[in-house]
Amino acid sequence: MDLSLTAVELGRRIRERELSAVEAATAYLDSMEAKEKEINAFVTIDREGALKRAAEVQKQIEDGTLNGPLAGVPVAVKDNMCTKGLLTTCSSKILSNFVPSFSATAVEKLEAAGAVILGKTNMDEFAMGSTTETSYYGETKNPWNKDCVPGGSSGGSAAAVAAEEVPCALGSDTGGSIRQPAGFCGVTGMKPTYGRVSRYGLIAYGSSLDQIGPIAKDVRDCAVLMEAICGKDEKDSTSVREAGEDFTAALVDDVKGLRIGVPRDYFGEGLDAEVKDKVMVAAKVLEEKGAVVEEFDLSLVEYAIPAYYIIASAEASSNLERFDGVKYGYRTDSFTDLHNMYKKTRSEGFGAEVKRRIMLGSFVLSSGYFDAYYMKALRTKALIKQAFDRAFEQYDVILSPVAPTTALRLGESLSDPIKMYLGDIYTVSVNLAGLPGICLPCGLDSSGLPVGLQLLGKHFDEKTILRAAYAFECTRSYERPAFAAERGL
Repeated sequence: MDLSLTAVELGRRIRERELSAVEAATAYLDSMEAKEKEINAFVTIDREGALKRAAEVQKQIEDGTLNGPLAGVPVAVKDNMCTKGLLTTCSSKILSNFVPSFSATAVEKLEAAGAVILGKTNMDEFAMGSTTETSYYGETKNPWNKDCVPGGSSGGSAAAVAAEEVPCALGSDTGGSIRQPAGFCGVTGMKPTYGRVSRYGLIAYGSSLDQIGPIAKDVRDCAVLMEAICGKDEKDSTSVREAGEDFTAALVDDVKGLRIGVPRDYFGEGLDAEVKDKVMVAAKVLEEKGAVVEEFDLSLVEYAIPAYYIIASAEASSNLERFDGVKYGYRTDSFTDLHNMYKKTRSEGFGAEVKRRIMLGSFVLSSGYFDAYYMKALRTKALIKQAFDRAFEQYDVILSPVAPTTALRLGESLSDPIKMYLGDIYTVSVNLAGLPGICLPCGLDSSGLPVGLQLLGKHFDEKTILRAAYAFECTRSYERPAFAAERGL
């Protein structure tokens, strides 16, 4: 079977009986078996459950019950989304034995569309990181260069798609955790507007920032996955009922008259020259296709990183309080009393980066520093949203890099947390403002690593950024690599 097929192409072949759902699942499971020692994109692979599910889906396809574009298509799910009866760890020791009794709403919707879940992907522990190196289950490698990181925290999902272990996957984005790994791995990833996709069953990092979204091989796959997972959910009070969820209707190769803003603030010091050149060429391509491209000043960019990490860490310190060894998850073997059990369980169960963010969050929420840090960060968040609102009065789309560099070497930023945090400079503002964003490849640097192009839109205007992304994708001058053949996987 051709593993380079997109999810939509594969779904069509299954519906037209060119191959079965079981054959598709088997081919990708075999691909995982051959590649996982090199890539380590998965925490859990459910071969038995996936093949059983594929057989059930195939029967439903044959009797006409399932006929959608994702029917029979294998998918992977980031390991911070609950999956009923399947290990869900957040790539942390503290949840290393947690098997949920329910599935996340986004997972249920995928399964209702006929998708076949093959396994759970590796991630930075509790989604805290930008490299997928903080996982309790070991680092994930970038399929383009196994000495480099795949980005994070959804690095396992992005690497799995890039290495053709699955045609598509779900990730979550708190400060760029779908878009940045998509950029590093040369695939396409989309962060929906906050509230567009239910967060029920997503193990929370920063509740006001987290959002589930698709990672796939191209823009059409992302649009189809979005149609499957979005919508109002009564179990999530932050989800919304919004019209216009026929995202594939936006996939037209036409950007005439589209107003695209390019923030000068994103193209200054710290941006790699090759990344800048590729992104500006992409802007020129869209301009040549009829879009109106202008530079403008976005402002407040320098405040996004501190505001984001204060808010995210504060929310994390509250959300992770529930992991104490009492109700579920890991519990220390020896302890003297209840408080000693709490302390030892959390000390042994959490990794260094998670502890760092819990301590930072607890500090900024403490009585002596609440106003000085947390409240100031919330006011800054409001100002950043206002800056984007003003920008979108003039422009339909904002175009930028997704990261200052291409994929970093393994270990390069893990030893310097501040460097890792600064790598999120172009992505965190989007989460603070609750906006939709998409990242897709726009070329390769001189080392042969992908460069990511980021397109941002107005609240609940995913269609416009999908349209712009699709129009650019139609002009791409390079193809997805045949990883198995070219990279010895």
